[in-house]
Amino acid sequence: QLQACGGGLVQAGGSLRVSCASPDLDDYAVAWFRQAPGKEREREGVASISRSGTWTNYADSVKGRFTISRGNAKNTVFLQMNNLEPEDTAVYYCHADRDDHIAAMSLSLGTYAALEARGQGTQVTVSS
Repeated sequence: QLQACGGGLVQAGGSLRVSCASPDLDDYAVAWFRQAPGKEREREGVASISRSGTWTNYADSVKGRFTISRGNAKNTVFLQMNNLEPEDTAVYYCHADRDDHIAAMSLSLGTYAALEARGQGTQVTVSS
């Protein structure tokens, strides 16, 4: 069971770090998706990271502002979000897969359907 946490309310230009954890997450590649208000049928792929942490991928909309990492904490993946914009307001979900390529491809394909593990979301709200 993937557990996402760390969301909250922040002003535009501010920063937040959300995390995703599960007892065996080190065995999985992880992809963060987000669902914006009013877009219940759409989840945008935001970032992904391989099992080793060597490979990362980002959506163009967040490149240079968001950083995905495994850090030093076991079985935890972080998404550091800097210079947040109101357009970043969304529920952020972490999903995972044992296959690095599937996790990476989920971003470019814009779908998490192929990812084997689905997580709960955490709300991020950016005020203008």
